[in-house]
Amino acid sequence: MRVTLFGASGLLGQQLVSALSGEQLTAPASRDADLHDPAGVDQAIRDSRPDWIILAAAYTDVDGCEKNPDLAFAVNHQGAVHVAQAARSAGARLLFVSTDYVFDGAKASPYETNDPRNPINVYGTTKAKAEEQLLALLPDVCIVRTSWLFGPGGKCFPATILKLATPKTGNAAPQLSVVNDQRGSPTFTVDLAAAIAQLCHKAARGIVHATNSGNCTWYEFAKEIVRARGLTATVNPVTTADFPRPARRPANSVLSPKSLHATGIEMPTWQNALQRYLSIAPVQ
Repeated sequence: MRVTLFGASGLLGQQLVSALSGEQLTAPASRDADLHDPAGVDQAIRDSRPDWIILAAAYTDVDGCEKNPDLAFAVNHQGAVHVAQAARSAGARLLFVSTDYVFDGAKASPYETNDPRNPINVYGTTKAKAEEQLLALLPDVCIVRTSWLFGPGGKCFPATILKLATPKTGNAAPQLSVVNDQRGSPTFTVDLAAAIAQLCHKAARGIVHATNSGNCTWYEFAKEIVRARGLTATVNPVTTADFPRPARRPANSVLSPKSLHATGIEMPTWQNALQRYLSIAPVQ
């Protein structure tokens, strides 16, 4: 299987390179295939002649998107359209990595793939609009929505908590305040990359929700990180209102696994994933 991967240097992209190591993989650097440049994207795809294109490149800084909406739309929406148009011209399949933030968080139960999009921030809006246009351009596109990514090779929530929760020499155990009114499913990039590779092999199409199983709040996630690493830091629950951010976050962005299970794929629990992450995470 010939695969062209956009976003190979990102947190997920690094694991996709590993998961796809047995395939004929091309992973153009952003300088060689800038998503802003449709001609460059088209040339990269023509040169690599892929069976599948995986678009994992995105502007994922949620607060940054809120402050720079033009850049967010240029990368996450228009850039995705450029890739989709090139995929259509080349006769290649496209897998687009999307987000739980296409939903508003008002639903009390996990979101299904056919629930209406209603994003409450710029990042979610750029991804929602990209989804809509990609489905119109490529009826057989596979859109993989995921959430709360963590993994080796970059900035992520567990790495931040480990840094904050590790006491400095001679100091008392740290006190951490973490939001307890946003709920989602932490997702290990290693597991997501493996699932994406399987989806390509299964010729998946349509929208698929892919996260590690189970869900928690950020506070519960932080508590488990501290407990599992054996740290003595105290983690205190706070509300979103206590820590205002430029971009609003959905209160509930748990994604139903039904669509993933329908493909014959299941992902481990987030607790299991966290243990594997911690086994390779450096001691602070």
